[in-house]
This record gives sequence, C-alpha cells and structure tokens, in this order.
Amino acid sequence: MAEYSTLGDVQGKRVLVRSDLNVPLDGHTITDDGRVRASVPTIRALADAGARVVVVAHLGRPKGEPDERYTLRPVAARLGELLGKDVAFANDTVGESAQETVAGLSDGQVAVLENVRFNPGETSKDEAERGVFADQLAALADAFVSDGFGVVHRKQASVYDVAQRLPHAMGQLVATEVEVLRRLTEDPERPYAVVLGGSKVSDKLGVIDNLLGKADRLLIGGGMVFTFLKAQGHEVGKSLLEEDQVETCRGYLERAADTGVQILLPTDVVVDTAFPSGDREPQPQVVAADAIPSDALGLDIGPESGRAFAAALADARTVFWNGPMGVFETPAFADGTRAVAQALTGIDGLSVVGGGDSAAAVRTLGFDEAAFGHISTGGGASLEYLEGKTLPGIQVLED
Repeated sequence: MAEYSTLGDVQGKRVLVRSDLNVPLDGHTITDDGRVRASVPTIRALADAGARVVVVAHLGRPKGEPDERYTLRPVAARLGELLGKDVAFANDTVGESAQETVAGLSDGQVAVLENVRFNPGETSKDEAERGVFADQLAALADAFVSDGFGVVHRKQASVYDVAQRLPHAMGQLVATEVEVLRRLTEDPERPYAVVLGGSKVSDKLGVIDNLLGKADRLLIGGGMVFTFLKAQGHEVGKSLLEEDQVETCRGYLERAADTGVQILLPTDVVVDTAFPSGDREPQPQVVAADAIPSDALGLDIGPESGRAFAAALADARTVFWNGPMGVFETPAFADGTRAVAQALTGIDGLSVVGGGDSAAAVRTLGFDEAAFGHISTGGGASLEYLEGKTLPGIQVLED
C-alpha cells in the first residue's frame, strides 16, 4: 500500500477521491466540520499537483434515493471555504450533472458529487448492482484515491468496487490512520491503556475480547459500565443494562484477573431520575457505584472515578480512547468525559482519540485538537481494526 504519490504525475488527470464528509447537521447547518477539515490535505495536495479532483462521499442514511435532508451541498460549500477556492457541485451521483461537472473541470479544480448513497448501488449487498454503480463512478476518473477512513470497513461501491477498476492508492488521512492503528496493535509502547465508553457493551465485545490479550489496563465507563457492575452483583437502578451480556462481562472480569490485565470500573457515578431532555433541569447526584438507587439511572462516572481514571493513565505510553464516559452533551454529565480527555493531553507517548462520539466530545468540550496524538475520523473502522477484522476498503488497496 502507498499514498497517492505512487500514482505518478497527476497533472490533468481526473482523480476520484472517496472522502468521509459525513458530518452532523442542524437542518443544513454543519455543527461539527472536523471530518471536512480532515479531508482537506489530500484534496489540496492533489489539486496543487494539477489533478482534476472529483470528491465522492456520503451523508447520513438515505434510502438509496435523493433526499434533500442529506444533500452534500452545504458540505461542498464548507470544503470550498477551507480550500480557499470555488468547489463545483453536481446535483446527482453519476448522471448528467455529474458528467457535465467533471467534464468542465480544469487542472487544479475540485468538484463534489451529490451523496453517493442517493444511488442504491452504493450500499447494495448484490455485487452486480454495486458493480454497475462502480463502473459509472470509474468512468468519471482516471485514478482513485481512498481517503475516507470512516467507511473503509464497508464493502461499498465507492469504497471497495471502484478501487478494483482504477489505478488506486491511499490518501494522507487513511495512510495516517492505518499507521496509528498498527502502532496500537503491533508491539505498542507500554504501559498500554484502553479507555472504552459509549452506551452498549455489545458494540465493543470484539474489541474487549481482542484487547484483553494486548492492553495492560482497560478503563470502562459510559452506559456500558452498568452491565459490568451488574456482573459484579450490583444493582444498577434504571441505568442502561444489557441483561444478555452480563455473563459475557463476568467472563471478561474473570479472564482479566487470570491474565493480569487491570480492568478499572468506576467507584462512583453521577445519577438522575430521568434522562436529560426538554426543559427539565438536570438533577445530578453522586452515588457509590454499588449503591445506585432503584429510581435512578447513571449518566456519568463520578468525580472520584474521574480522578482514578486520570491517575491510571498518567504513566501510560500508549492510550486508545473510544466512547464518552457520560452524556457529555449535557454539562451536568460531562465531567467524566472531560477528565479522560484532559488526562490524554498529558500523555508522554501516543494518545489516540478513537473517532465517533469521542472526537465530537473533544471538540464540544473545547479542547485543542493538537493536544492529542491523533484524533481518528472513523470510530467504527477503528474498532473493527482493533478487533482484528479485515477492513475491505484497506484490503482492496493491498490487493
């Protein structure tokens, strides 16, 4: 595998770039442009080299047909602002507008095609249907650059099938992501600590299973922690609980004890009697993790636990963090996530924020992104890599 520089001279060539522009929107207003900013270096480098850059991406989960709620038009406008140049926009994926837009590009110019998921061939499980769409995309270009790390775990037309049809290479973003993930999985510097949060244990089963053999410490917070607390025999009130995973969590705790891996669970939690919503003011209360009231639900790790987690990270040389410690969008339940983020800024070694909600939390809570070793753009892709799974969008570049 190699970066796009291996494609040779791209002057005058049409280069199809699969970016990850799947940003959160409030109507048609972008609320977090982190992924757009992360896509800029590869697009700018290709444009500066004289390529005619054709950007394809998805937004949200439309049902294989145009849906104005998920148009990439505002994203294309923001990309143009970040590049400091006009970005053309095609209002379809491979139709007349796309063909005319690409044909109208001059060397160094950039175009964005409409949301690829407006075409049912993008996400089809049928290889022939995906292949037809991939053929149409490939016809618009002379080479392909994969730079959307957030989708490389998907076998989709603009990620996988197009790469089989054109000379291909990695973009800067994907190359950096793969390099960082290899550092996390191949002989990481120790102590190696992993912080996992988010809502569900079931989303992280493969990661926990794989990392119990690689990490020195596993720190667990977020909604998923209550299934672990239940596995220890504690009542968790109305907190999020996956009853069908209690035995699995008990097995992980036993396995960690047998292998010398430290699993650190919170000793206190911040609870409320209702999930934050509407006009109701939060009523946070700190309780012991083994004494959650029956009418309460846990919404953050407590202050004692935040300090303990920070202390457990202080001497780590490698840290991977995926998933917030609580409902960080509500200030009353953001302190646990803030404590972990703050601890990562002081790591003497490699600190990786594993995409998704963790990356959003870092920005929402006002941290300087430069204070972290790496902020991933792909939460799901990062997790699958750490599970030891083969990522189709990476494998096809190797092949």
